[in-house]
Amino acid sequence: MNEYSTNFEERILKSANLIINSKYLVVFTGAGISTESGIPDYRGPDGVWTRRDKGLPPPKSKVPWNERKPNRAHYALVELQNMNLLKFLISQNVDNLHLMSGIREELIAEFHGNVEIMRCLNCDSKFKKSEIWDEKKFGSGYRTDPVVEGQPNCLKCGGRIISSVVNFGDPIWEKELRQSIDHSKKSDVFIVIGSSLLVTPAAYMPKYALNNGAKLIIINNQETPLDKFATIRFFEPCGEVLTKIIEKIKQII
Repeated sequence: MNEYSTNFEERILKSANLIINSKYLVVFTGAGISTESGIPDYRGPDGVWTRRDKGLPPPKSKVPWNERKPNRAHYALVELQNMNLLKFLISQNVDNLHLMSGIREELIAEFHGNVEIMRCLNCDSKFKKSEIWDEKKFGSGYRTDPVVEGQPNCLKCGGRIISSVVNFGDPIWEKELRQSIDHSKKSDVFIVIGSSLLVTPAAYMPKYALNNGAKLIIINNQETPLDKFATIRFFEPCGEVLTKIIEKIKQII
């Protein structure tokens, strides 16, 4: 039975206890975790797709892209990592804020890529975009973009490198897809943060967790298709919820 009727503090306490007692905590984040950093989401009241469906232009970011910074929600997940409670993080976001906040690379699958990372189509090596790619000369470097004369190749095998960002119609990177499925199936507590759970195949991950018997916590200000399966449901802001959960965990342990 999902927890809608209990008050906020009771849901925080129950979430903290679920996390503390978990054996394999997996977290799944969508664009909603980055809204406190000034980055628009997609399905929120003023989201990119919400405005598109109304025939409106996309919303503007509240901060210049090169000045974006992780917010308290991102740092709360770093605290879970540092307490050895977080076993794996799956993110739909390409904004690089999880890595900027201090999440270790081996603990995250960036399901839709990362704007700061280029990737080799041949050997799958990764490179920092700032160190190898000049966007003014070679463009965005997306998978579907034409090859520009003189653009750099992979430093390890000479193959073609592209932006790691997965656009609509692009295949998901095989490694990230496999990691996400494997960790979701292992989880006993699975937390969804800031995702409408409408974009597939990413949205299948909590279903894998549920099929494994995992407890599901959803933190999102809009309804999702999996709300009825959630053990605990928060509509409150991600940053507020996660900060309170971390505080409660510290009080308990």
